[in-house]
Amino acid sequence: MAPFESKTQTFVFLLTENYSLMSYACAVEPLRLANWATGQELYRWRLSADGGEFAECSNGQRTLVDMGFEEIGRDEVLLICSGTHVKNATTRNLLHYIRREARRGIAIGGLCNATYIMARAGLLEGKRCTIHWDNRDSFLEDFPDIDLSHTIYTIDGNRYTSAGGSASADLMLKLISDRHGPELANRVADQMIYTTIRSDRDEQRLSIPTRIGVRHPKLANVIRMMEENIEEPVSPSLLAADVGMSTRQLERLFRRYLNRSPKRYYMELRLQKAKNLLMQTDMTVINVALACGFTSPSHFSKCYRAHFSTTPYRERGTQAVV
Repeated sequence: MAPFESKTQTFVFLLTENYSLMSYACAVEPLRLANWATGQELYRWRLSADGGEFAECSNGQRTLVDMGFEEIGRDEVLLICSGTHVKNATTRNLLHYIRREARRGIAIGGLCNATYIMARAGLLEGKRCTIHWDNRDSFLEDFPDIDLSHTIYTIDGNRYTSAGGSASADLMLKLISDRHGPELANRVADQMIYTTIRSDRDEQRLSIPTRIGVRHPKLANVIRMMEENIEEPVSPSLLAADVGMSTRQLERLFRRYLNRSPKRYYMELRLQKAKNLLMQTDMTVINVALACGFTSPSHFSKCYRAHFSTTPYRERGTQAVV
């Protein structure tokens, strides 16, 4: 392969408390493999963390880092890697550092839940971004005006976001392709046993038929409508009418394929969203109830206890997972 003309590019991976090891590994390995595949040092990387000593990821493993919150080169890229408990990791010191680097014109990206940190720092105003689907609801409660997509990664100017996990690899393969061409990106993907490089148009989640293990178009359409109407639930009769079925036929369809009634399935979707909001936001229990289609706090509490064997108030007191 002919020598590449571009000078070496450096990435600084800022590892926050409880960062996702998978998101970080999937981002740094394509860089290493690009160097290996070409026999050239196309990329360098350094690790950063508050304090400049080490960072502990969500599985408890500690990673030694190269630097603290120091000024980086103007041509370097800062990638923030976060994970669980992202709100606790969003310290004043971290936000000050990110804002300072942003004012210097540094390209900044967020892997996994680091999108939250970028939004809190004010880096995503007028930008399109993404975040892991499990944190989508809580993110929108905190930042309702930010353009949040369902895709695995986004690139908007010099702001990058990735939904985390293996999506970090897709983002890096795109950056490699943009800088050095698709042939190199494909060679790197081949080394990773990565059979398909996804684009910024690919959705994060599996399709509804794949998720539920049933390929029935009318059932999938009803579930999609349920997922899109959590705050103001739609009655089973209207859901059935929208797909050209009777309520009785819809009941039989759910019983046959999902072993529960449409009403029960819908309730489980609403309660799962309620749990996410309780664990990931500072919303009051009453506001969580309203956001999930419950007009009565007592009814919400009763349904929550029946499904999760605890009350919303006790759930709020447990350790959050965001």
